[in-house]
Amino acid sequence: MELYFVRHGKTEWNLEGKYQGGHGDSPLLPESLHDISLLAKRLQDVDIAHVYSSPLPRAKTTAQTLIKDLNRQIPFDVVDGLREFDLGIMEGRKFSELENEMPEVIYAFRHQPKDYDYDLIKGESFEQVAKRTTDAVKEIVSQNSPDSNLVIVSHGAALVTLIQSLLGTKVCDIRKNGGLSNTSLTHLQYQDGQFKLIKWNETSYLDKQLDSSDTI
Repeated sequence: MELYFVRHGKTEWNLEGKYQGGHGDSPLLPESLHDISLLAKRLQDVDIAHVYSSPLPRAKTTAQTLIKDLNRQIPFDVVDGLREFDLGIMEGRKFSELENEMPEVIYAFRHQPKDYDYDLIKGESFEQVAKRTTDAVKEIVSQNSPDSNLVIVSHGAALVTLIQSLLGTKVCDIRKNGGLSNTSLTHLQYQDGQFKLIKWNETSYLDKQLDSSDTI
């Protein structure tokens, strides 16, 4: 089974440097529709059996636009377990403001997950997100034949946590491969109960220079 994990297209809040989280949301940028069309070209030779998405509009729109651009009848389902971290009081706030107000919390969230004080921001822990998202993917895997190609559209922090957890990475090392870029593709293979990383954060098909606001 081949699993293709997609981070949603870039949004207005991504560009503005704001945390969106599991309840906040903002529209995709016009350029993101072009990026999704390039992702569709990258996946045009993959026989996709099913597309799954987080319920948040930025992810759902990305998934539905991808299916439209592929110009195929592909089954599509929304899975609540794929939503982004609940970031509590951080949602809708600018990165720069929070780095000044609570530098230890923000640094831990981005670089040292084991030290992340989720209670302080009234949000979810890395462990809670890892369980929620991996449970969702294991359910998805169980619903499909072993030779399926599946696309799963979700969010930056949730996907990093999910994918590393599927690979058996400990919470303290979840950030070891860095973040994921908007409209990026991360490819895992699943066989005999084991997940194997094929490609992390592929973006070459986007044909553009990424900046710091593209990756989390």
